[in-house]
Amino acid sequence: MINKLINKIQKTNAPIVVGLDPMLNYIPEHIQKKAFLEYGETLEGAAEAIWQFNKAIVDATYDLIPAVKPQIAMYEQFGVEGLKAFQKTVDYCQEKDLVVIGDIKRGDIGSTSEAYAVGHLGRVQVGSKTYEGFHEDFATVNPYLGSDGVKPFIKVCKEEKKGLFILVKTSNPSSGEFQDQLVNGRPLYELVGEQVAKWGEEHMGDSYSYIGAVVGATYPEMGKVLRKLMPKSYILVPGYGAQGGKGADLVHFFNEDGLGAIVNSSRGIIAAYKQEAYAQFGSENFQDASRQAVKDMITDISQALNNR
Repeated sequence: MINKLINKIQKTNAPIVVGLDPMLNYIPEHIQKKAFLEYGETLEGAAEAIWQFNKAIVDATYDLIPAVKPQIAMYEQFGVEGLKAFQKTVDYCQEKDLVVIGDIKRGDIGSTSEAYAVGHLGRVQVGSKTYEGFHEDFATVNPYLGSDGVKPFIKVCKEEKKGLFILVKTSNPSSGEFQDQLVNGRPLYELVGEQVAKWGEEHMGDSYSYIGAVVGATYPEMGKVLRKLMPKSYILVPGYGAQGGKGADLVHFFNEDGLGAIVNSSRGIIAAYKQEAYAQFGSENFQDASRQAVKDMITDISQALNNR
C-alpha cells in the first residue's frame, strides 16, 4: 500500500491528505436541514449529514489528492450511526481510488491490540468465513505501551500489505510534557523515531517502509532531526493550516527525492468556506471552497519544496 500511496502522490504532485474530521458545526445548514427532515434531529440524522458532507467534499477533491484521513472520534461521538457513516466514507473514498488513512490512534497490548488491527486493517474469522471490518489502508497507532502494542499491527500489515503511521512527535502544544522528556540525555521522541525505523526495516515497500511516523508540522526543527533518524519512513505531518503550520515549515520533513512526507489538513480544507479567504463561495458551494483550498495548499507546499 505504501507503493500505491507514493505512486498517487507522484501522479497528483500533491503530497497532501485531506482530513475528513467533520464536526456538525462545520456542516452547512442546508445539509443539516435536509438530513434532519428525513431522519429527525437524531443520531441517525447527524450521521446522514456527515455522510453527505463528506461525499460532497470527496467528489470535489478526489482528482487532486492521493489520500484522505478520517478521524474516527468525529464519527464515534454519534455512536453506531456515526460508525456507519465512517464505514460509508471509507468505502466511498476507496471506490474513488483514494488511499484511506484511518486515524484511530489505537494503542493496547496482546489480543486487544490484535483485535484492533484485525478490525481496521485485517480480516476477522467468523466460522469458516473471513470478513473485512473497516478495511482502511493505513492506521495511526500510539506506541506508548511499547512493542507489545505495535507488533500485532505490524503482523496484520504484513499479511494484508497495509501500513501504519506511528505517533512520534505530535502537533499539540502539550505534547512535550512527555515526548520531549530526556531519556539518557535524549528526548523520548527521538528514541521512538529510532524504533519506528527499526520496525520499518522489517516491512519495506519498493523504496519506503510500510511503517511510517506522525510528526507535527508545528515542530519543524524536530522534524528535521527525525527525518534523518527515519530515512525510509514516510512521515504523516498534521498541523498544517489551522494549527499554524505553513509550507515553508515543511521542507525538512521531505527527503531530497521530494518524497517521504504527506501533509494533512482537516478543517482548513473541509471548513474552508468559513474562512475569509474563501467566503466568496458561500455555504451553498462549500465543496468548491474546499477544492480551492486544496489547490492553494498544493501550490504552497510545491513552492516551498522548489525554493529549499
